[in-house]
Amino acid sequence: MMEIKPEVCESAGECGHRSFVIMAGAFDKRKVDAHVLSYEGPFGVGYGVATFEGGEADPNRNYLDQYIAFENKAREERMKHEDAYVKLARLSAETFVRTHQFAGLPKDLPSELLNQRAGAFVSIHEYGKLRGCIGTTEPTQQNLALEIIANAVSTATRDPRFPPVRPEELSSLVYKVDVLSPAEKIDSESERNTKKYGVIVENGDQRGLLLPDLEGVDTVAQQIAIAKQKANIAPHEAVQLYRFTVTRHQ
Repeated sequence: MMEIKPEVCESAGECGHRSFVIMAGAFDKRKVDAHVLSYEGPFGVGYGVATFEGGEADPNRNYLDQYIAFENKAREERMKHEDAYVKLARLSAETFVRTHQFAGLPKDLPSELLNQRAGAFVSIHEYGKLRGCIGTTEPTQQNLALEIIANAVSTATRDPRFPPVRPEELSSLVYKVDVLSPAEKIDSESERNTKKYGVIVENGDQRGLLLPDLEGVDTVAQQIAIAKQKANIAPHEAVQLYRFTVTRHQ
């Protein structure tokens, strides 16, 4: 029950899972006397009425301990498969959140991180939900490694949509790094593909960006509308369009 992924719950339109998780916490390490009183499905959805009474201590019903062990194992497996880009983003965010200092460059970085310059976005997710996403459309640092370090810190601490990441959250965070190609000016929406290309919209000094291949963004019109909203550009205002590709690391 506690291992069901948040995105599965959302897709299923669940309405009771979180209540059961809370109840499991209330009865953690205690015996439970449960009785079903009735069950009916008059409207196509079943409704159960039951009582749950907590009893004496029972160390075998240690749901929280089992969940923590599961989460720790999942984190270890996830970190085993992280490439150098994601490892660097994690190192940067964790170092800054814990010490308020920027991480130094590891000695074993691949040459492309040290010799390449590019814009990059770092996104952080927690339990399937976005926890922060900030990046640069063009390079601002000496190399891509420093670009990722700077943007990981910004994502963890300066995304205005979220409070800064706290040290106790670090073990549950998942990182992604998108390295951007140079933006290409385009003249029409027909030159776009939401899976392949990200979009930049520009109107004077206002600029908005949306990465490609995002869940729930299926049409070019959606992509442009969201990018306009992020730039505080009205839906009816004309914009110059740019497209770019990304190399995604996760």
